[in-house]
Amino acid sequence: MIVTVVAGNPKPASRTLDAARHVAESLTGRAPDRVVDVVTLGPSLLGWGDETVKAAVETVSGSDLVVVASPTYKASYTGVLKCFLDQFAGATGLAGVTVVPLMLGAGPAHALAPELLLKPILVELGATAPTQGLYLNENTYADAGSYEKWLEQWRDIVVATASLSTHEQSSREQTLAVTA
Repeated sequence: MIVTVVAGNPKPASRTLDAARHVAESLTGRAPDRVVDVVTLGPSLLGWGDETVKAAVETVSGSDLVVVASPTYKASYTGVLKCFLDQFAGATGLAGVTVVPLMLGAGPAHALAPELLLKPILVELGATAPTQGLYLNENTYADAGSYEKWLEQWRDIVVATASLSTHEQSSREQTLAVTA
C-alpha cells in the first residue's frame, strides 16, 4: 500500500504536516511513503503545466491512502491547498485513492470543517472517503489521546478500503500476469 501525506499549510514543515504524518503512521504502523508539503511548490501552483506540480499530483493520484491536511483558515481549508487540488483532473483525478480529510484548528467551533468542507472536494475529485473527517486542536494534536478515539473507530475501515484501492489491485493483477 502506497501511503502519502499532503499538507496544505502556507508554512513549510508545519504542525499540519506533523499531524498528518502522525495520523498516517498511526493508521499503517509505518511512516508515509511520500510527503507533499504543498507550499514548497510555490508560485508554480498558480499556473498549469509545471513539471514539479505535475509530479506532485501524480504522486498523490498514484497512492492508495492519502492523508490530506490543512489548518482551518477563515473556517475552511487553505487557499494553497485549493490551488493544489485545482491541478487534479475533474471527477477522476483521485479515483482509486482512499483519503482521510484532516484539519487543525484553534478550538471546537470548526470541528465539522473536515467533514463539511474538505471531504466534499476530495470526493468530487473521485477519492473515496470512507470515514468522518478528523479535526484536531492545533495545541494538542501531538497528544495521542486527541485522535485515539477516531483511530479506534476508523483505523480498520480506512486500511481495508485503501487495501482494496484500484492501484493495489492493478499491481496484484500485474504480478499475477507475470507469474502465470
